Amino acid sequence: MRYVEVRPAKASYEVYLHAVEDVGSESFLDLGEFPPLDPDEEADEFGRFLGMAEDPLAALIIAEDRTGAERGRWVNENVVQDEYRDFVRLSRPPKFSPEGLQWPRGSDVL
Repeated sequence: MRYVEVRPAKASYEVYLHAVEDVGSESFLDLGEFPPLDPDEEADEFGRFLGMAEDPLAALIIAEDRTGAERGRWVNENVVQDEYRDFVRLSRPPKFSPEGLQWPRGSDVL
């Protein structure tokens, strides 16, 4: 499973791509606790750095350009568990989300 994180860093915003094992269930939804796909990555600070921007909108644009993330699918950190729960409840459907949007594929990420 892959997800993009935009995080504040002093006077800028950093963009990271995370690739984790999909080990979740309806009772285990915290993507931040999922193990990284690459076992050599640090457990606390893993993720591939994609870029940095001075403002949040520019950071979102970097993420969208580099990963194919869709503007209408961004959620706050505490909401991502709800999105993942929907994904799990639908038995990890191969193509579309409950809203009819196509799930991003790993091969779409540069």
